[in-house]
Amino acid sequence: MVAMASPMMHLTALVVRIRYRRRMRTAEHARRRMASAGPPADPPSSLRRSHTVSDATVDGFRCWTVAPAHPTGRGVLYLHGGAYIAPITGFHWRLIERLADAGARVVVPLYGLAPAHTAANAYPFVRRAFDGLAREIGPDNITVAGDSAGGGLALGLTQTLVDDNVHPGRVALIAPWLDIALTDPDVEAIARRDPWLVPAGLREAGRAWRGDLSADDPRVSPLRGRVAGLPPTTVYIGDRDIFLPDALHLVDDIRAAGGQVELVEQPGAVHAYPLTPTPEGRDASCRIVQEATG
Repeated sequence: MVAMASPMMHLTALVVRIRYRRRMRTAEHARRRMASAGPPADPPSSLRRSHTVSDATVDGFRCWTVAPAHPTGRGVLYLHGGAYIAPITGFHWRLIERLADAGARVVVPLYGLAPAHTAANAYPFVRRAFDGLAREIGPDNITVAGDSAGGGLALGLTQTLVDDNVHPGRVALIAPWLDIALTDPDVEAIARRDPWLVPAGLREAGRAWRGDLSADDPRVSPLRGRVAGLPPTTVYIGDRDIFLPDALHLVDDIRAAGGQVELVEQPGAVHAYPLTPTPEGRDASCRIVQEATG
């Protein structure tokens, strides 16, 4: 872990504040964002050249599979972030490419986005994606990973798997969204320092995503779910991220339940920093890859 924020991290914070923060500044901005989300990014050509990349339609949703050139027998189910309203981006594909380069078979289900789709639609689909990968390599060889909204979905999925006595090998959570309503009072204090995320816009996106589910339903707020029996879990979070208070609560809850969890809290880092082109991001992404494939 980098001991203090690098110049590149400071620059990244400035860029995201200028380019992205206003998109979700208010509930109205969030509604506009939901109405204008673009198409998902396709896997980059470099990934296609070095690995076998295929896609299939499952339950009406697209699911990508990256078969590595030199498989290790390990796999990753990767769930992308985007506040449940934005599609997968090139930043997600770059981490997926690193995982495949290290020998992981990576399955990337593109779950439906709000407001057209809700969490109730997503869980059967991502469970089928996990089960398909598990049939190939076994559940204990799979890391369930995700960032931001995808991190919340990754934890929620893992909780349902454990409830069914299915145990993935690891969980990797990058700045996970754990409470859909962002009820912790510390969120507002950190929001003044977060250059990217704004509670008002996220809460509106969260209302669309949960649909008819209660905000306390673990499928949308996995912080409310059962943590006993979770696989070894690593949580990556910057200290300028409004999701930090809930990430700290999750780590405390897992430890209190006797689970194995590690918190990687990066000073000065922005939301989902392992996806950023910074020294901190590179260090964290390398660690994610090593734990998923080692």
